[in-house]
Amino acid sequence: VLAALMPREVWIGNRVVPWMTLGPILLVATARPDRFEPIRSALAERGLQAIAVLSSEAQIIATLTRQFAAPLAEAAGCRVAPEYSCRSWTARSRFPLAMAALVVVVMVFLVPNLGIAVFGGLCVFTLILFMVLKLGGFLTHIASHSILNAPRPAPTPDEEASALPKISVLVPLFREREIAGALVERLGKLTYPKALLDVVLVLEEKDTVTRKALAHSTLPTWMRVIEVPAHGGLTTKPRAMNYALDFCRGDIVGVWDAEDAPVPDQLEQVAHRFAQVDDDVVCLQGILDFYNPRTNWRARCFSIEYSSWFRIVLPGIARMGLVVPLGGTTLFFRRRELEELGGWDAHNVTEDADLGVRLCRAGYRTEMLETVTYEEANCRAWPWVKQRSRWLKGFMVTYLVHMRHPLQLLRDLGGWRFFGFQAFFLGTLGQFLLAPLVWSLWLSTFGMPHPIEAVLPVHGLTAVIGLLLAAETLNLIIGLSAVAAAGRRFLMPWVPTMMFYLPLGVLAAYKALYELVLCPFYWDKTQHGHAKAETPGL
Repeated sequence: VLAALMPREVWIGNRVVPWMTLGPILLVATARPDRFEPIRSALAERGLQAIAVLSSEAQIIATLTRQFAAPLAEAAGCRVAPEYSCRSWTARSRFPLAMAALVVVVMVFLVPNLGIAVFGGLCVFTLILFMVLKLGGFLTHIASHSILNAPRPAPTPDEEASALPKISVLVPLFREREIAGALVERLGKLTYPKALLDVVLVLEEKDTVTRKALAHSTLPTWMRVIEVPAHGGLTTKPRAMNYALDFCRGDIVGVWDAEDAPVPDQLEQVAHRFAQVDDDVVCLQGILDFYNPRTNWRARCFSIEYSSWFRIVLPGIARMGLVVPLGGTTLFFRRRELEELGGWDAHNVTEDADLGVRLCRAGYRTEMLETVTYEEANCRAWPWVKQRSRWLKGFMVTYLVHMRHPLQLLRDLGGWRFFGFQAFFLGTLGQFLLAPLVWSLWLSTFGMPHPIEAVLPVHGLTAVIGLLLAAETLNLIIGLSAVAAAGRRFLMPWVPTMMFYLPLGVLAAYKALYELVLCPFYWDKTQHGHAKAETPGL
């Protein structure tokens, strides 16, 4: 009853709990009596005299989560504005997409020449888009010597420990039997002042697996658990982070995954960089790498792929001022702007890439940060397919959501960023969905007949083959440069084998397309803890 005196945002935002009344006096529990005056003034306007009663912040947060569990859980699923969210998608709204796919299939069988011409054109178009994006990122990276190779400036006196900001880091966990204990041990190596560190382990209310795993570990005082109430049937990482965001203590909010092993001084680098950049830089993206690149061939290729993206292409894209499709971890945000953007879309299975687009549409920027987080390379075939299909499905969803009103997207982003948006999403999806057609073109180089010869002259086919060779050469150069920059030169002999690594991605892409129509919100959980950590380096 007392909680109804003020909106829940007031109690939660100020970390206070209305305890009891004594006549006209309202006793309000707070952990920070020095910040009590706004609450006192707000209640005075309602004819109540508020008196602060000291309590621990842990008790206050526990009471608030218990008091407002249902409305907060419901709100966590719809923080993002409807026009930027996919939550309104229903079976009926997805029907046109299913019909379009059916029409395409029928067209290919009934008018094969037309189908080959259309898909061949799309293949060349998306390939050129992605090549231009990667080449631009590579050249920009080389020309600027890359932020990743720049010397790190020494902190100024006013950036000493006494001036460092409070940082909250969200670590969503779900059914992490193998990883929970190791996570606590790895995060214990962080060197950031513990009084300014707030690591929040976010668990689902019904996740007894992770809770039992954590029960065998003693959490330090700077690490706590927040349980997300089961509500509405939706259990996703972005929904869990939305719920926990209201209870973060820091001015900077970061995200790590369950299997992450950040370098010990990562948070010092985050605080130092945020103190230097302009106010429109509201997100810092760190480098993601793997701690098990030698596990098998697939782990080696995954490491090459990540090195190419996070050490070469993505820094170049950020330097060019394009939309930065965020990775799902080692992200750090200015909290005020993150809340302004509505946090994460709880229904989008690649909430990171979607947030990167929304951030850019709002006029903010993302910068790359010279810090590395090591995680586990998903090196088993079917789990890799499931993980990649979730990523690709999320890219499809993100593209369709933001292209609902393409002219508005163009106005928000401007022509240059709009091109970058198209190049990334269409290029990424096209390279997987249209890969079978690309592979079939190689048959013509051995003198074998190909149906495309009916619609494409010989010199045109030669030009397409040349384009494919140029694309493979570019990938080879970027891959070799990336593993050299990462200090992983033992991976160089494996770079030419990347062309045999991507076929599983085709299977993942069509799995993603199938799920886009039938179950767009399904979150295919990736299990971790199946590979041992290795010593980074040569």
